[in-house]
Amino acid sequence: GTLMGAGDVIAQQLVERRGLRGHRGLRTVKMMTIGFCFVGPVVGGWYRILDRFIPGSTKVVAVKKMILDQGAFAPCFLGCFLAVTGAVNGLSAEENWSKVQQ
Repeated sequence: GTLMGAGDVIAQQLVERRGLRGHRGLRTVKMMTIGFCFVGPVVGGWYRILDRFIPGSTKVVAVKKMILDQGAFAPCFLGCFLAVTGAVNGLSAEENWSKVQQ
């Protein structure tokens, strides 16, 4: 959550160059909330599952975990993340689905 908040501050200040007066604090709070309530628990749970089903710390184990993470989990997670952020930001179900499909 804290990292997502920091990431939003960086995005608003360094990428979007909003300045302190133009900073959208509610957006940062929303991103932190999504991080604490969705991203942290889901990603933490996923890594516990990976550790349970693919135990060990060798390079081969790391590659297996990476393939599962990037090939199976990441695409599903990204779709869910976009849906959650869209819902938190007030998109309708149709608008949200269109955004996820993009």
